[in-house]
Amino acid sequence: MHLLGSGAILCEVIAAADLLAGEWEIASDVWSVTSFSELSRDARETNRYNRWHPTEVPHESHVARCLGDPVPVIAATDYVVAYPQLISAYVRQRFVALGTDGFGRSDTRSVLRRFFEVDRFHITVAALSALAEEKRIQPLAVREAIDKYRVNTEVEAPWNR
Repeated sequence: MHLLGSGAILCEVIAAADLLAGEWEIASDVWSVTSFSELSRDARETNRYNRWHPTEVPHESHVARCLGDPVPVIAATDYVVAYPQLISAYVRQRFVALGTDGFGRSDTRSVLRRFFEVDRFHITVAALSALAEEKRIQPLAVREAIDKYRVNTEVEAPWNR
C-alpha cells in the first residue's frame, strides 16, 4: 500500500499504517504530500514534454516515480477530496481519495474526521477495500474491519448530511 497524507492528517495516515501492519499484517509506505497541486503540475508538464518529444525517451513525473509500485494508493486530506484527486490521473494504480467535503461543521478534529470518513479507521477500511477489489485479500477482511472499527455503513454520505 501507498498511504498519502497532506498536512495535519498525516498523523492519522501514520496511525492507519500502524493498524494495517499490526492488525492486518499489511505493509504500507507512508508519504507526506506537501502539495498535491505541485505534483499535478509536474505531471502535466511531464506529459506535455512527452507529447512534444515523441521520438525521445519519455520523461517520468515525480509522482509516477515515487508511486510506481503496483499497489493501491490511498490519499487523505483535511481539505476537499478534489485536492488529492489532482494527481489521480497520473497514478497508474487503484487510487482512492478521502477528504472533508461538506459545510458548516465545527467540532474537534477527531470528531470531524470521523464524520467526514477520513480518520485512521476509515483510511484503514479504504485500504483494505482497495486490496479486496484487486483480489489481494478476501472481502471478509473489509467487513471485519468495518465491524471492528464501528464504521456506520448505514449513515448518509457526509456531503449529503
